[in-house]
Amino acid sequence: MATTVLGVGTGVFVLAVIWVITLLLCIILARASGAARFFSILLLFLAVILTLILVYFPRDSQTPSTVTEVQIVDTFFIGRYVLISVMSLIFLGSLFLALVYYALEPVYAKPLRAR
Repeated sequence: MATTVLGVGTGVFVLAVIWVITLLLCIILARASGAARFFSILLLFLAVILTLILVYFPRDSQTPSTVTEVQIVDTFFIGRYVLISVMSLIFLGSLFLALVYYALEPVYAKPLRAR
């Protein structure tokens, strides 16, 4: 099984698209008058035949093939932690300096009125 989406293969989506298009065209042709109305029956039989072909003659095998598990190795492990520690030290230092600047904001005296 090559690819699956939501646990089902592409064949299920192909069948869903076939039947959605068939039902949409059957609804459209049901409003038609004359001989065009009978094309909806032909279209329905065509969808049934196509569905049976796709179900009984699958292209992929029924059993999944063995998949070799890929082992992911982090080669930049130590460098990443050094980078994180340096960045956290810079962040804590700048936070400390911002708080010191905020707490030690100068308060200027109001000028006295000279008479």
